[in-house]
Amino acid sequence: MKPKAKIKESAMGALFFVCGAISVVCVLVITVYLIVAGLPAIQEIGIIPFLTGTEWSSTAAEPKFGILPFILTTVWGTLGAALIGVPVGVLTAIYLSKMAPRRMADALRMGVQLLAGIPSVVYGLVGMTILVPGMMQWFNLSNGTCLLAAILVLAVMILPTVVSVSETALDAVPREYEEASMALGATQTETVFQVSLRAAKGGIASGIVLGIGRAVGEAMAVIMVAGNVANMPGLFKSVTFLTTAVAKEMSYASGLQREALFSIALVLFCFVMLMNILLNCVIKKRGTK
Repeated sequence: MKPKAKIKESAMGALFFVCGAISVVCVLVITVYLIVAGLPAIQEIGIIPFLTGTEWSSTAAEPKFGILPFILTTVWGTLGAALIGVPVGVLTAIYLSKMAPRRMADALRMGVQLLAGIPSVVYGLVGMTILVPGMMQWFNLSNGTCLLAAILVLAVMILPTVVSVSETALDAVPREYEEASMALGATQTETVFQVSLRAAKGGIASGIVLGIGRAVGEAMAVIMVAGNVANMPGLFKSVTFLTTAVAKEMSYASGLQREALFSIALVLFCFVMLMNILLNCVIKKRGTK
């Protein structure tokens, strides 16, 4: 290798290392800051009352800081959005990659890309002006801001991520796999679901992880349609997610209340990390098999 080429290779290697190191340092700084800011409140309140308490009244004369309703709401809201958004997103990706005519695929792909570019506040505004009144009418509710409305909004918001990543994974499947399957007598549909989908499952799973991560971390859209009441989760009840619990009170919080909000952020951070670790372990285990 020529000296100039070696220098370029070394320089690019150093640049990539620095970029990777910056990413790791950012994660470490955020982790350390959340631990330092969040642990004092947990120590003062007590980890068991904090995590399992069912009442949150941070501004009362005798404040209570139980975040179990927030945790359960986040879990059920994320699961609900995944149950709706993941199948729709994966099937859309299959259609775009394997079945749609080129012009139709280009038009639909552009629509998916537009969905990805819409700000969260716009999703929340549309949900607040269309979905929430619809909930009141369809289910005869006095208040349409509820967990179901948040689930539907989150399901739409995770679609672009799931569709884009899944389609990329499906496009990367070698054409020889599909040709061999069809040569053995399989139909196009059988080939897609039995060969292409299985070959691309690693990339599809990564898209699902990214989509769920967006659902867990969303605040602006959810705060506009969920009702923001510290209730135990119910489909037609106004609820508060972990993200919205922090967002709605941080602007005026002080003292123990502010520290407790940082503790909620720490719990949310741990929840996201644990979810990513578990999902990645499942993906790697299936990939090994």
